[in-house]
This record gives sequence, C-alpha cells and structure tokens, in this order.
Amino acid sequence: MDDDDAAAITFGTDGWRATLEEFTAPRVRMVGQAVATTLREAGASGTVAVGYDARETSRGFAEELSRVLCANGFDALLPERDTPTPVVAWTVRDRDLAGALQITASHNPPEYNGVKYIPEGGAPALPDVTEAVVANLAEPDPLPESEWGSVTEADLVADYADHALGYADADLAGLSVAYDAMHGSGRGVTDALLRRAGADVTSLRDERDPDFGGGSPEPAAENVEALVERVREGDAEIGVVNDGDADRIGVVTPERGYLDPNLFFAAVYDYLLESREGDVVRTVSTSSIVDRVAEAHGRAVHEVAVGFKWVAEAMGDHDALFGGEESGGFGLTDHLRNKDGVLVALVAAAAEAEEPLDARVDRLLDEHGEIHQGRVSVDCPEDRKGPVLTELEETLPESVAGVAVEAVTTVDGFKIALADGTWVLVRPSGTEPKLRVYAEAGSRARVDELLDAGRDLVEPLV
Repeated sequence: MDDDDAAAITFGTDGWRATLEEFTAPRVRMVGQAVATTLREAGASGTVAVGYDARETSRGFAEELSRVLCANGFDALLPERDTPTPVVAWTVRDRDLAGALQITASHNPPEYNGVKYIPEGGAPALPDVTEAVVANLAEPDPLPESEWGSVTEADLVADYADHALGYADADLAGLSVAYDAMHGSGRGVTDALLRRAGADVTSLRDERDPDFGGGSPEPAAENVEALVERVREGDAEIGVVNDGDADRIGVVTPERGYLDPNLFFAAVYDYLLESREGDVVRTVSTSSIVDRVAEAHGRAVHEVAVGFKWVAEAMGDHDALFGGEESGGFGLTDHLRNKDGVLVALVAAAAEAEEPLDARVDRLLDEHGEIHQGRVSVDCPEDRKGPVLTELEETLPESVAGVAVEAVTTVDGFKIALADGTWVLVRPSGTEPKLRVYAEAGSRARVDELLDAGRDLVEPLV
C-alpha cells in the first residue's frame, strides 16, 4: 500500500471529500476494501448499497466500489441512476442492509468528489466507525472467485417515495411550489413527490448537469436568486431547493425570500408538534428560538456538537421527534436518523399548505421575540486551537459586552450564555485554520456588539 494514498484519505464530519486530483480510483478502491474489512470484522454479511450523485465521475467510482465489495464476498446494490443520499440511507434501513457507500461531494463544486459511509440502520457513521475504516485502508484483497458476491441494479426511489408520501400524509392540492434541483440528484425525486401529493410544481435547473451550471450546488441565498424571484413575483407560494445530493434543504417564502434555516427549523418543529409529540435536537450553533418553541409545547431540547452525526446520535438516545442544524440539514427520527432534504421538502410544503410559513414565523417571533445571528472568523493555526479554548476558559470575564455571564457549556468549543438570553460561541473550524465566533441576540446591532466582544476575547490568545 502506498503510504501517501492512505494519508490522503481522511474522513471528516461527513465522509471523505477531495478534488479529483486527490480523489482517484485507486484510493476509492482502498476505501471499498477498508469498508469490506470493517464489516467482516463486525461479523456482517449480505448486501451493501453503493449510491452516487450526478457528478461526471460518480457512477464510475460507484462501480469501482461495487467490484471491490463483491470481490470481498458482499453483494452490491447499485441504483439505476444518480440518487439522493437520504434515499440510499433509507434503503439501508428499509431493506436491513449491511450498510452503504455513497459517492458524492454534496454541495462542493464540480471539481470535487467524495464518499460517505453509512452503517447499518441508515444513520451517519460515528467516529469510532470511521476510525476503524481508516485503520483498515488497504489495496483490494479479493477472495477466491467462487466466494464473490454479485451486483444488482435497481430503482431505489419508488419504495422510498411510497413511504415518504405515507409518512408525510400531505394533501398539497392547490399549493403552488417552485423547486430548484440545482442540477443535482433531487431532480425527478423531490419535485415528483410534491406533484404526487397534489402540488402544482414548477421545476428549475431540473436537468442533469455534472458541472452544476458552473457553480456549486449549495442551497444558499446567493445561489437561488431565480427561485426567490419566482416566489416573490407570485409564481409560487413556496420555493424549495436541495443541495447536490439532496440531503439538505433551503426554503423561499414571499415575504422573506430565502428563509433563515433557524426560522425554518422552528416553524417546521412547531408544525410537527400539532400532530406529533417529541423533543428536539439541535447543534450548539443553532438558534435558541427552537428552544422557545419546545418550551411552549412542554418539550426538551438536546444540544450537541456541530455535525449531523451528533444530531442523529442524540435523536436516537432521546427518542426525539426532530433534529437539525442551521446549515439546512434536518431529520425525523421515526423516518430516518439522518438528514433528508427530500422528505423534509414534503413536510415543509405540508406546513405551508396548512398555514403560510411567513405567517407562522411571524406568529412565533411575536410570541418568542426577534432572533438574529451572525458569525465571524479569527485566523488560528491548528496547533493553537485547543490551547486558545483552554486559556479562554481560564480567563473568562464575569461579563461580556456589558452583560453578566450566566452559564458556559463546552459541548463543542466554548459557548457563553448571558443573563439577557443572548449567547456567544467560539469553536474551531473543522476545515480551516480558523476559530469561528457565533453570536445570537434580539437585534442585528446587538449581534454585532457580541461578535466584536467575542473576537476581542479570542484574538489576544491566538
């Protein structure tokens, strides 16, 4: 095994992603062998799904993985077309598979690709699992040919779609929806579900384009201007957008344009609690308006570190109803302990059909107060990230930006809750040599004050 190849493969928050200069077929085969070895060591056998997104190279990489898995005695289930990650993850759960590999770089630009490992049950892999996979990286080591598995191609969407329609139980007759697939794997899946539920759907960027129109399939406000225009001009009552592999969602409303994911989170949770029961899980950087909705319904909030794997773990530990993060990843525990931008699109449309999301958000803000958030970055070498957080804990003042410190949590970085209900969070970036400073308050001006105070606390320590 080439040590350089092994060193180049790093599993981060959600799998391994790299540019195509680094993400090569030999290294992908090593990942396939590592997963096969890890599964065998755990006593697993049977079938592994191998999905892929709409990128030019994804189908080929998926076929490479399938061959390696089969040569290790596993059967491989390969989708007929590029398929959303949540569909593949749900198939693992639904068919009781040994696990899945998904070739995708999610929202990254077209010069990237990646691979996600999804263990049995369909939830994201936790670090102990990905560490085992990395430890088992090796060149393919096939069994005797008589022990090889086989590859089956199948449509994974049909069963998922039937389940999703039954789960959401949404009557969208009379609702107009604009759907932006961003040329990704949600095309023909999310919009088809919305139509089957009765919505009048207009699709944007709904043809496969491996280059994503020259940009990144990232459902951010600056990337969905055409969708915002459609909704604001009255062509649709709600807009929905998925990222490249459709595990995340963004929503557009007539009054607000691109809806802050924190407000969307709170609104959908409020809608769900009208007919279901359960706590909610959120990351440390997600808005506390979710907490206020939970408290109003007598439910608890479970705060976890950034990364949907931690959300998913807590969803199971606490039998929560809903979990999410401010980056647009949301999941429903009894559907799948993983983020799912396809099913949540259907749920969002159902919420809109019952009460316009703008009206629901207005009502929640009237009840619970305005919420604003912001974030800045502070340059910080990797070897200083840990020491800075330790020193911050040792030198924390009694007040920040003129308000007393009420509580401190260290679930992920250093979160300072102040007596007026505002907070400041300092946490290390997982991808860059930076510290992130987040703040939340009731006005934009106060957020800026808190961000300045947070930066002043951190910069002298770097």
